[in-house]
Amino acid sequence: MNWLDYAIVIIYSFGLIGMGYLFKNSKDSKDYFLGGKSFGWFPLSMSTMATQLSAISFVSAPAFVGLLQGGGMKWLTFELAVPLAMIFVMFVIIPPLWKAGVVSIYEFLEQRFNRTTRLILSFVFQISRALGTGVMVFLIAIILKAVLGVSLEITVLIISVITLIYSYQGGMKAVIWGDTVQMIILFSGLVIMLAVSLFLLSENGGILANIDTSRLEVINFTKFGWSNGTNQDTYGFWPMVIGGFFLYTSYYGTDQTQAQRTLSASSLKTVRQTLMVNGLFRFPVVLVYCIMGLLIGALVVSIPEYGAEITQKSVQYYSDYYGSEAAGIAKYEQLGDKVDLMVPVFITRFLPHGIIGLLIIAIMSAAMSSLSSTINSLSAVSVEDLFNHKKQLNQKNYLKYSRISVLFWGVVCIGSAFFFGKSESPVIEIINAVGSIFYGPILATFLLAIFDRKLGSSAMNFGILTTVGIHLFIKLPGILGIAAGATALTDFALNLDANIFWIWFNFTGFMLTMVFAYLYQFILNPAIEAPEKLNQIDRGISLSFLRNQESIILIGFFIVIILISISIPFLF
Repeated sequence: MNWLDYAIVIIYSFGLIGMGYLFKNSKDSKDYFLGGKSFGWFPLSMSTMATQLSAISFVSAPAFVGLLQGGGMKWLTFELAVPLAMIFVMFVIIPPLWKAGVVSIYEFLEQRFNRTTRLILSFVFQISRALGTGVMVFLIAIILKAVLGVSLEITVLIISVITLIYSYQGGMKAVIWGDTVQMIILFSGLVIMLAVSLFLLSENGGILANIDTSRLEVINFTKFGWSNGTNQDTYGFWPMVIGGFFLYTSYYGTDQTQAQRTLSASSLKTVRQTLMVNGLFRFPVVLVYCIMGLLIGALVVSIPEYGAEITQKSVQYYSDYYGSEAAGIAKYEQLGDKVDLMVPVFITRFLPHGIIGLLIIAIMSAAMSSLSSTINSLSAVSVEDLFNHKKQLNQKNYLKYSRISVLFWGVVCIGSAFFFGKSESPVIEIINAVGSIFYGPILATFLLAIFDRKLGSSAMNFGILTTVGIHLFIKLPGILGIAAGATALTDFALNLDANIFWIWFNFTGFMLTMVFAYLYQFILNPAIEAPEKLNQIDRGISLSFLRNQESIILIGFFIVIILISISIPFLF
């Protein structure tokens, strides 16, 4: 980077801070955390996609496609279930949450069940999201340090402090409009890298001469996501559609970071438009960065100097991560190239100054959009669930607690970046496993809150805790690195974990939670009547929404995704 690149980064940083100042005059809680429910579909759609497209996705997904052993275009299978999940979220889950007028979606669970149910899921969200986001910021910072030579501490603080300032000042309005700008920068960066990689390949033997055709397969109808303990049968059509449906329905409908955006919409029509746009445009964005990853991976093969620089930066990355050059060399000899460096090295090696600054901003933007959404959502949940659950705070005190909470969670995320990101402990693996452990039970809880009038809170809590306990029993031995032979039970758990693709846990978690809740209800029969406010919700499960225009379009797009995915091996 030269003075021009640094100038672009500095101007962008001050621009974000200025945006926070522009929206600093929040009137009340709904204004600070929901933007006064004033947003239209465009900023909400951009913010939703920017939050989902994290910095790890920006650098890791292309590397998975282009370089990672066993990777390839099958990454696209993660998108198969998105249109179907959007239909369910927009017509079944979000309308009752939006009409309930809640800020924290977990308040809805207290209205239907009890405070314990609310706090269980609220604490899970707060702890896992704060740690996971902090680790994400650290990993991006250490990648940028390896490539640019910028101090790790300075990089973490730049990303975190700037995000904290504009989130603190402007609340949800600053977060959503900041995400909108960041999403535009992100996609522009992807298009630039795609165009440059196409040009470079044409100058170095052409696309067909360099692409690894074994990476072109997307859909496989014979893989079911379980195996006999040898090679896990992952990324098949059925696990990605079924498990993916429950994953994305839970993520977009019952995760505070995403649901808070739809709750900020000006109307239910805007909610449908937001989710519709997300269901239609997520796949093209992912397709662009997958093709980009495929082409850049081919460049690594066709330009040996590029591959050599990735190797050099990989040693630097491991040295920074493990604290010494000797440890870095030893880890490189064990693990080989750090493929996540493929995109950052491409940016600094092949792009002109000015564009380098823009694309470094794109990587930082991906981190900032995820971090700002996390800080705002964590603040909303902690204030609502811990301090204002009885609606006892006046507006002045509410805004004071809200801003203090933003600062608190910002410091927690920064702290987790430094204290957990660099550890060799299994924290990162634990965080990655949290989603598959909890998303299914969370989705089941919300759906039962919406549709079942008589399920008791004790039954619901029993279903959640029992299912989570089973999932932890299966996942923890592998996460903690317990060797086979420790006990018969750990061997059983390790075998299950090794043979079941993690995406299935979203489905099994949903089903087991319902089974255990109703089993408890059947045996002990602690039936209750739902509160009158929730009895007013239309609970009839009718498939008539599938005839709506939005549903027809999204179902048609699901078919289009399948056809495009099947065609990819024949297009290169």
